[in-house]
Amino acid sequence: MDIGANAELRYKLNSNEYFDLDVKTNEEETNFLELVLKKPVDREETQEHRLLLIAVDGGKPELTGTVQLFINVLDANDNAPEFDKSIYNVKLLENTPNGTLVIKLNASDADEGINKEIVYLFSNLVLDNVKSKFTINPNSGEITVKGELDYEECNLYEINVDAVDKSAFPLNGHCKVIVKLLDENDNTPEMAITSLSLPVQEDAQVGTVIALISLSDRDSGANGQVTCTLSPHVPFKLVSTFKNYYSLVLDSSLDRESVSHYSVVVTARDGGSPSLS
Repeated sequence: MDIGANAELRYKLNSNEYFDLDVKTNEEETNFLELVLKKPVDREETQEHRLLLIAVDGGKPELTGTVQLFINVLDANDNAPEFDKSIYNVKLLENTPNGTLVIKLNASDADEGINKEIVYLFSNLVLDNVKSKFTINPNSGEITVKGELDYEECNLYEINVDAVDKSAFPLNGHCKVIVKLLDENDNTPEMAITSLSLPVQEDAQVGTVIALISLSDRDSGANGQVTCTLSPHVPFKLVSTFKNYYSLVLDSSLDRESVSHYSVVVTARDGGSPSLS
């Protein structure tokens, strides 16, 4: 062991971005070293830092010793889960069976270990009517159909989903799934008839309005567009007055001695494929 100037040591650290060397003296006048942070480290950026510590004595010539330092950065839960998108749009047929997959969500977390393990759940913003129609698997992120989907009852659902990591102090990410229902032709047209001139007088004038007919269909688009037809070979005709409204009018003169009564069949048919009537 050297003495005097030969035993005096200087220390230096290789140039780096994150660490610095602090030389301190204790009560016994002995130097000791502290490795201190110059700025926060980020495990997701660099998991391991390699440093070279050099000790130089005061002799002539100088002698040096080196030691390599390997610093592993432990994970802190500093990254929230992130979805691929903030909004997902899904189109789904009404009357889709229970258990049908709507969408499989995927969130990722840049942390490691338990800090990157994710649980999926509906957020507190999700309404009860949504929870009654859909369910989410907390582990896989799969949203499936749970209840009856009826376009005429509700044709748009907004599902807010949280992805929460399993840290003791969890962080979460958010996304929204918008489910638009597509209409199926599952409603038959409905007809209401208001009689105005029944029974019909034999001498009634051509053009006399016999009855008013109103039509409706709870479906949408072509599935809800209704047309009305009349059985043939009767002295009446249908006149369209407004959308989904018809008048049954006398089309030719009547002769009670020839025909005393008529069976008139009015048929309403929608524009679906296949159509319903």
